[in-house]
Amino acid sequence: MKIILSLLLALGLAFPAVAEEAKIDKAMAQKMVAASIQKFKIADDVSVEDAIDSMKLRANTLNFKLVADLPLSEQVKAMGEEANYMRILAFCDALIAKRMVEYDITFAGFLPCRIAVVQDSKGQGWIVTMNLDMMVEGVDLPPDLQPLAKKVRDTIYSIVDAGVNGDL
Repeated sequence: MKIILSLLLALGLAFPAVAEEAKIDKAMAQKMVAASIQKFKIADDVSVEDAIDSMKLRANTLNFKLVADLPLSEQVKAMGEEANYMRILAFCDALIAKRMVEYDITFAGFLPCRIAVVQDSKGQGWIVTMNLDMMVEGVDLPPDLQPLAKKVRDTIYSIVDAGVNGDL
């Protein structure tokens, strides 16, 4: 896949008409973006703060480190605007990340694994993250990296599940 994309880009630089044909139309791009993201409704009896506490606890028990915590709605408010709750948590297993990036530097763009906790205009809490099944199934990984990719996927989904259900 990388080779095909590289060839298309190279041909596109030499032959602009080929580059035009290689572009993804807007409807296809929208489908790809929609398929790459998953959103989960937080249970009605779970606050966004409880969801975050549950995710942090689950990540800790699974030995995934919280490497960033970005309180975006607080930043927006500090800038004088109102905002619904938005907070981005980033989790990582640095040793797995290192191996994935050594295999293909493209993986650096997906690091660390981000989980957003947001409230919609009705106050409903949501957890939003990447569709990690696409990474596991959509990337041609060597046999030694496949179980690591599945571990990351399963761990992130377990962290999300803890948040959705408020499992402390």
